[in-house]
Amino acid sequence: MGNFGSCFTSSKEIQTFPIDTNFKLPSLLPSWPPGEGFATGIIDLGGLEVCQITTFKKIWSTSQDGSDATHVTFFEPSPIPDGFFMLGCYCQSNNTPLFGWVLAGKDVSSGTLAEPVDYTLAWSGNDSCFVWLPTPPEGYKPVGYVVTTSPEKPSVGSIRCVRADLTDESEADALVWSSNDVSVYGLRPKVRGRQAQGVCVGTFIISKDGDDASLSSLSCLKNNNFDSLASFMPNLDQIDALIQEYSPRFYFHPKETYFPASTRWYFTNGVQLYHTGDELNPILVEPTGSNLPQGGSNDGTYWLDLPVDETERERVKKGDLQMCEAYIHVKPMLGATFTDIAIWLFYPFNGPSTAKVGLVDIPLGRIGEHIGDWEHVTLRVSNFNGQLYRVYFGQHSGGTWVEPTSLEFLDASNNFAAYPSLNGHATYPVPGLVLQGNDLIGLRNDAAKSDKFFDVKKRYSVMEAEYINNVIELPWVNYFRKWGPKITYEIGLEIEKVQGSLAGTVGSPISSLLGLIPKEFSSEDGPTGPKVKDVWDGDER
Repeated sequence: MGNFGSCFTSSKEIQTFPIDTNFKLPSLLPSWPPGEGFATGIIDLGGLEVCQITTFKKIWSTSQDGSDATHVTFFEPSPIPDGFFMLGCYCQSNNTPLFGWVLAGKDVSSGTLAEPVDYTLAWSGNDSCFVWLPTPPEGYKPVGYVVTTSPEKPSVGSIRCVRADLTDESEADALVWSSNDVSVYGLRPKVRGRQAQGVCVGTFIISKDGDDASLSSLSCLKNNNFDSLASFMPNLDQIDALIQEYSPRFYFHPKETYFPASTRWYFTNGVQLYHTGDELNPILVEPTGSNLPQGGSNDGTYWLDLPVDETERERVKKGDLQMCEAYIHVKPMLGATFTDIAIWLFYPFNGPSTAKVGLVDIPLGRIGEHIGDWEHVTLRVSNFNGQLYRVYFGQHSGGTWVEPTSLEFLDASNNFAAYPSLNGHATYPVPGLVLQGNDLIGLRNDAAKSDKFFDVKKRYSVMEAEYINNVIELPWVNYFRKWGPKITYEIGLEIEKVQGSLAGTVGSPISSLLGLIPKEFSSEDGPTGPKVKDVWDGDER
């Protein structure tokens, strides 16, 4: 593709936007180790084969005068392989390099695809762009739009609708663009998770004049071949290759005190298991966690705690970066058309928080502290070709998805940087300050690069991949109780202590922190392990 997104300014000088450049990873992808169906280019959803189209022909941009890179461009997938048909067009913001995909479909069992019987105009822009919603025949549903530059309806052969049993309910994803009368969103399955069959088509959806009903006009696909998902998910050799190719390097803040460690290091350094009713007789945890209670639920009757000896306690709190290990959970996502590789790090201790009030930084004492801290970053990889498409950075009780176009890649490789925040270990794609709150007052999340870092690909283990039979679980994976004790305190009282120590130098604004402090900071409460988190079976928030 050439610079098809270029527009002309009033002076006739060519104005280019990021979307005029096709994004490519820094390094060419390797040849993946052999396996059954991973990265072979085609996935059979149950009589409907789909492939991922990543090359496009520009149709129209909402910014026709070349003045604003915050607009969007509509694309048609091209070329489409012989025997496959377009299921919908693609839309992307102009302020990032072109990097996207849509699925094309091929009927291999007769009757999974059908031409529409008509079209309805979903939206038109400046009388030069027309977005058409296909009217499907009975028993079929549309999963994408046709976009043209003509007010004449497109040919019914331009797109295919999908038989209803191969579709699932969809919902609007992130907002792509909006103007006075229209909003454009990405489109994704409404139900997502490790066992969900909904398949993202890569198309978009339009809401005109705030009409929520239009957001239900398109469906997503459904993988009716889900019982055979192991045939197109990566095997263990391919998982290792993906981790070597894409895994992050965690750069820790120069002032970081509390580093991650392996669970074996943690357990062999005097960590003890406590039980309600027998608190005076804790037991030392075995190196693999083999004597931890298995399964059940987090009923509050068991918890882990650091060594009683104060010197040892402080030493274990600091972790051991040289003995750090990443723990990997591999799961199908979006109907097993993608693989999520969740990379978990364990920190023995989460340090105290710091508030920012105007230009003043204020240590918050115990607020934010707790024993045991699980944090993660997730790679989302296409099962069509092994391409990295998104990375999720976990941040306290939430997180954010980041496209590869915004990652900091390392040394011309496809590995990237990740930045755990000082003390709290929320992970960010770039260094800097992220404030939980507002511009005046909030909790600091400081991330910065130092010579203290951890490369996941050098030391990791796959703790679970449910679709692979020969992954051996360590016992601690099925320990569903707390990884630290719960020590409840009143945040208001802690705030008062901070205020008292300031002797009026800052004044009353710090009391407004009360409403900004996340719920998980309301006590020293050890977290549960990865398998208890919602994201173990579900999608990232």
